[in-house]
Amino acid sequence: MFLQDAPVQLFIAKVAFMTALIMFFAVKLALYHGLSWTVVIVLVVLALYAFVMDNTVLGRHIYAVGGNPEAAELSGINVQKITMFVFCSMGALAGLAGILFTARLQSATPTAGNAFEMDAIASCYVGGVSAAGGSGRVTGTIIGALVMSALTNGMNLMGIGISYQYIVRGAILILAVLFDVRARRMKV
Repeated sequence: MFLQDAPVQLFIAKVAFMTALIMFFAVKLALYHGLSWTVVIVLVVLALYAFVMDNTVLGRHIYAVGGNPEAAELSGINVQKITMFVFCSMGALAGLAGILFTARLQSATPTAGNAFEMDAIASCYVGGVSAAGGSGRVTGTIIGALVMSALTNGMNLMGIGISYQYIVRGAILILAVLFDVRARRMKV
């Protein structure tokens, strides 16, 4: 009995050890001001969601519902439960983002976070998510977010006005959507 469970127990032990090792280094970096707690929290959430989406049945069901809800329903997936889970998960992530942003600003204002939705959508498109659904990866979205934040930071450092920054970010969003539409047409 023990011999059959040994590979599973060994795998769990390796995962637990690697998690503890990564968290140890993350805490050490955060304590020495080399890495903010916000980055640590984002990396933990990123790893969790990347694992769920790439390695679990729930992730495959989410991709299936996103790609074609009718076909997912016909294949036996409970579309309502998956949709409810995704909306609850996104609500929790939005709450976490609000807490982290408020902590960074050290204040709460009603206008904090204005136009973040455009950056979020542009990050998804730049990262490879399709408007038609059912494709894209968590890591690609994070890469898209890094690209958009680097673009915004670069424009701030160059002294470009906020109205022109919105125009540039909107143009990038339009180009990403056009690229997605064109790529979808070429597949068909």
